Amino acid sequence: MRRTLLTMTAAAIMAAGTLMAGGFWLQLGNPEASAEARKANAVVTIIAAGCSDPAKAEVTATAIGMVDGKRKEIPLAVTKLSKPGMFAISQQWPKEGKWVIQMEGRGDGRITSTLMTAGPQGVDRLHAKSEMRAFAPKEVESLLQ
Repeated sequence: MRRTLLTMTAAAIMAAGTLMAGGFWLQLGNPEASAEARKANAVVTIIAAGCSDPAKAEVTATAIGMVDGKRKEIPLAVTKLSKPGMFAISQQWPKEGKWVIQMEGRGDGRITSTLMTAGPQGVDRLHAKSEMRAFAPKEVESLLQ
């Protein structure tokens, strides 16, 4: 019993150390929760989480879509909000077609990426995919199918 408790405690300490040592990710949010994001007509907010200095984090985004059978890529303007590490994206792609919004964050020498789908009904934050690396083109293409 005591050995099991020690093993569990050691595992918890190692897990906490890993979390504290960092991961870096993009947390997607509802723009309705921020007056500043609403004013920017945002469809999604992004928080750079897990980096030591969120104010220095950088986020870029691209809309990749299929409209009338043609593939399109649109670089998106990402608005930096007043809260350090918080950003907003407004809809800058056509409402028609199927789109993948590819977001990439950089901070503390690390990279993280998030893919979110969008279409005529809006963006789908709930089913976004995130990785602590850049996504391969085939991973983006699979979401457009």
